Amino acid sequence: QVQLVESGGGLVQPGGSLRLSCAASGSIFSIYDMGWYRQAPGKQRELVATITGGGSTNYADSVKGRFTISRDNALNTVLLQMNSLKPEDTAVYYCNAEHNVLHSKYWGQGTQVTVSS
Repeated sequence: QVQLVESGGGLVQPGGSLRLSCAASGSIFSIYDMGWYRQAPGKQRELVATITGGGSTNYADSVKGRFTISRDNALNTVLLQMNSLKPEDTAVYYCNAEHNVLHSKYWGQGTQVTVSS
């Protein structure tokens, strides 16, 4: 069982930056692949970025070159640095943990990101 708590969302102007943080507890963090997903109003939840326990990353095409996912296995934390934000990045962002063998999944409660002038 893994508990995930996101923080760092907020309101930012287009072109600005935000950093989201997800703190994990309850299990061995390094055996989980971690990810960030987002869901905009009226749309399905979509993958933003993932990172394996070993540090391999994957990004949605829409955020490549603008967002960076990272993790600190000693601190049980995964970060999402978001630069050059666009209005279409507005969504609730969710942290996800997936066991790399059992594939059990866990979700945080979500944090709102709003990009608007």
